[in-house]
Amino acid sequence: MEFNLEKLKQDRKEVAKHICVSELPEEERFRRLSVHSKHFIDTIKMIAYRSETAMANILREKIFRPQEVRSLLKAIYKSEVDVFPDTEKNILVVSLHHLGSKSEDDAVQHLCNELNLTETKFPGTNLQISYKLGPTQNPRELEI
Repeated sequence: MEFNLEKLKQDRKEVAKHICVSELPEEERFRRLSVHSKHFIDTIKMIAYRSETAMANILREKIFRPQEVRSLLKAIYKSEVDVFPDTEKNILVVSLHHLGSKSEDDAVQHLCNELNLTETKFPGTNLQISYKLGPTQNPRELEI
């Protein structure tokens, strides 16, 4: 048993720790994204970044500390929404939930108003997206 262990240790020492990709068998070589796939993914990333920047610029009209704008956007992205399609009126209502403070809610309502002005159609449908902030009455403002 001990001889077998020593032999295995010796065999392991003889195995190269690093090899070149060209030394790998063809079926085990790493595959890169094609140039077209990389351009497509980079384009999607660029569109997402520009969209986020545009929304940040809208929020800056209501929030004056720049570090809070991106964190508010992250909070919006992480929050839940309710989606209500109204096929009779051709509207898709996206109702965002209220956030942590009235000032954040005011900024989000401003963003919703600006996004609604774009009259964006939901892809693949004739439904116009309408953004709004939660129920008409903020639950934090209810008297106890």
